Amino acid sequence: MIRDVIIASCLVATTVTIHAAGLGIVLSHVLHYRVLPETRFWPITWLLIRIAWWLILVHIVEIAVWALFFWWEGCLPDVESSFYFSGVTYATLGYGDLLLPKEWRMFGPLEALTGSLMVGLSIAFFFAVLSRKFLQRVDKNEPSLRA
Repeated sequence: MIRDVIIASCLVATTVTIHAAGLGIVLSHVLHYRVLPETRFWPITWLLIRIAWWLILVHIVEIAVWALFFWWEGCLPDVESSFYFSGVTYATLGYGDLLLPKEWRMFGPLEALTGSLMVGLSIAFFFAVLSRKFLQRVDKNEPSLRA
C-alpha cells in the first residue's frame, strides 16, 4: 500500500512538473514578445493555434509517462494498449474497454483526476494569454476603459 502511494505521488508530481515546464516555456515566449499586442483575427488565431499545439504536445508527454508506467508494470498487454488506456483515462473519456488489474485499479481514477487538473490549467492558461493580449491593447489605445 505504501509503495503504491509513493508511486502514485511520483506519477502525479512528474505530470505536474512536465506541465509546469511546458507552460513556462510557452509563457516565456508570450511574455517576451516585443511587438505591439495584436488582436486582429488572424494574428490572435495563429497565436492560439501555436499554444494549442504546444499544450497538446505537453499533454501527450504526460500521457506517455502514465502509459509507460502501466506498460512497465505489466498492467496492460502491450505499449499500444497502455497508450490508448492512458489517453482515454487522462482525457476522462472512460470507454471501459480496457481495465487495469485489480491491484492497480486506483491508478486509473488518479490519472483521470490529474488529467482533469492539467487540462483545467491549460484552459486557464489560454484565458490568461487572451486576457493579457486584450488588456495590453486596451491599455495602449484606451486607458480610460481600464479601471
